[in-house]
Amino acid sequence: MKLSVFDIIAILLTLSAVFGYINHRFLRLPHTIGLVVIALAASGAIILLELVAPATSVSETVTAALGSIDFYDTLMNGMLSVLLFAGAVHVDFGELAQRKWAIGSMATLGVVISTFLVGTTMWWIFNTAGVPMPFIWALVFGSLISPTDPVAVLGILKTVRVPKLLEAKIAGESLFNDGVGVVVFTIILAIAMGGDGHGGEAIGVWSAVKLFAIEAIGGGILGIAAGYLAYVAMRRIDEHNLEVLITLALVFGTYALALHTHMSGPIAVVIAGLFIGNHGARFAMSENTRRHVFQFWELSDEILNSVLFLLIGLEVLVIGFSVQYAWIALIAIPVVLAARFISVAIPISLLSIRETFTEGAIVMLTWGGLRGGISVALALSLPATLFKTPILAATYAVVVFSIIVQGLTMKPLVRALELRRGISKEGTDDNAE
Repeated sequence: MKLSVFDIIAILLTLSAVFGYINHRFLRLPHTIGLVVIALAASGAIILLELVAPATSVSETVTAALGSIDFYDTLMNGMLSVLLFAGAVHVDFGELAQRKWAIGSMATLGVVISTFLVGTTMWWIFNTAGVPMPFIWALVFGSLISPTDPVAVLGILKTVRVPKLLEAKIAGESLFNDGVGVVVFTIILAIAMGGDGHGGEAIGVWSAVKLFAIEAIGGGILGIAAGYLAYVAMRRIDEHNLEVLITLALVFGTYALALHTHMSGPIAVVIAGLFIGNHGARFAMSENTRRHVFQFWELSDEILNSVLFLLIGLEVLVIGFSVQYAWIALIAIPVVLAARFISVAIPISLLSIRETFTEGAIVMLTWGGLRGGISVALALSLPATLFKTPILAATYAVVVFSIIVQGLTMKPLVRALELRRGISKEGTDDNAE
């Protein structure tokens, strides 16, 4: 039976509501983590049922239904624009500006450092384990797993209280480094495939620099321009329903234009979201409009977050489980964490010469750098080569560990590092995180 788009949406929303209710009533985990845990449990139960009673073909039916959902297209060309804008519109730009150098270095230099650390280490591990992996394809894995996921990070920050400047740094980095990470992934994958990423000739150093500039810088300029146009339109009216519609058009219109002009859609909508959420909210919206706009995006964020994390838990049925790559996937977890630690420590150590950071900030930033749906989507988008299956296995292991283990231990980590002490000092020390 072929499912229509309406059928798929109905099933995902129903499961999100049912699993969310079960989590709220019984597990009482943070909402998104609870959805992943329950979805993984449901996936495991389906696999077990298939082993016990293969005649039921439950796994085959569910897998076929999930297979009809293009995870990459659904997230990267649909949900992500809404999730990023919804996250950015609630972020205080003033707090981001106070840590602009730290955020910028983490979102660029940090991603590149992590990409090469993870890629080089995993290349050695793959080949030592008897799994042939060209170095460039190991870098592809490094590039897709290095960016922290803003959806996962912002979701966890709602449940954990940390000093505001440190929270701004974690949130800001996650909002920007996914856009940078996607660009780096596009360039490295283009090199691996022998093209320019858009169906052209093989990519060189200059082509890579040009592609990065068009994607990243072009996306930023597009976000500013689109955000300003929306701001001008909203400033001239005072009708909350129409202004909500303008923000919705801003998100989808900007992201679609970015995709068609080969600019970074994630960077564009983040910039637009910061502009509307700060300057726009202050000068172009009445109090009534602000309330409706922010409530709309908060609700949209919650609904799409629920669907996304449900899909992450269920995607194990599509990805499958290979015993051959299981231990490599497990090794990838500490490798990615170690690379994250180094890629955080280098920029922070360099900046600590002129700025003050709270003791334990590097550990908090390392453990709080969650991976999520973006990494899974990029891994699933890889062409069908011999290297896709081990990369998928390693990616999924890191993402699940990140969301469940790192997500659930954030609060104890905050207490252990006594970061709450920093909250009381914020009013007297503007330079400390």
